[in-house]
Amino acid sequence: MTGLISWSAAGGMALAALAMVLTPGPNMIYLVSRSIAQGRSAGLISLAGTGLGFVIYMTMANLGLAVVFEIVPWLYIGLKALGVAYLGALAWKALRPGGSGVFETGPLAPDSWWKLFRTGLVTNLLNPKAAVMYLALIPQFIDASGSGAIAQGFLLGGIQILVSLLVNACIVLASGSIAGFLAGRPAWTLWQRRITGSLLGLTAILLARDVPAAARA
Repeated sequence: MTGLISWSAAGGMALAALAMVLTPGPNMIYLVSRSIAQGRSAGLISLAGTGLGFVIYMTMANLGLAVVFEIVPWLYIGLKALGVAYLGALAWKALRPGGSGVFETGPLAPDSWWKLFRTGLVTNLLNPKAAVMYLALIPQFIDASGSGAIAQGFLLGGIQILVSLLVNACIVLASGSIAGFLAGRPAWTLWQRRITGSLLGLTAILLARDVPAAARA
């Protein structure tokens, strides 16, 4: 155990967070486009705004979910099933043919540091992927029979934020080099989608095995 959460819950959350942060979405597209157009500093400032958005979502979701679980226990089962369906949908979106690579961006006018931070925050707050993740994914790893549901949610959310910030920071720092490398190698973009889609699908399958157990609890 790592205090209130088990090592398996912490590891599962980290794996799910890693799979999701590697799946192209509004946050990644914005961070990469700013990093390529305006440099690494701009990308990191934008990432700070994105991180604040995660903290806001985590706080709102965890405080609300703890109350909901106590009043309407069957919603916990529904959220677990929703999380499985959501991960499955993300896996299909990543694995299906078509679409453009994340690192294929056009020229952009430079923004101020405040606008970079603000846009990173707003992009994350308006990102349905981030919203559903906190409402549907974190409950997958909360032990409803245990104590400290709020604390469990914050710990799990902290793991997700840490993984997301670290991975996105690496992407920001390497985005220019990656874009140049992928410019003449479209097959690499396809393989990136296949790998992340497979990770999401595997996580969905593993979580789906727990839904019947939660219904019997």
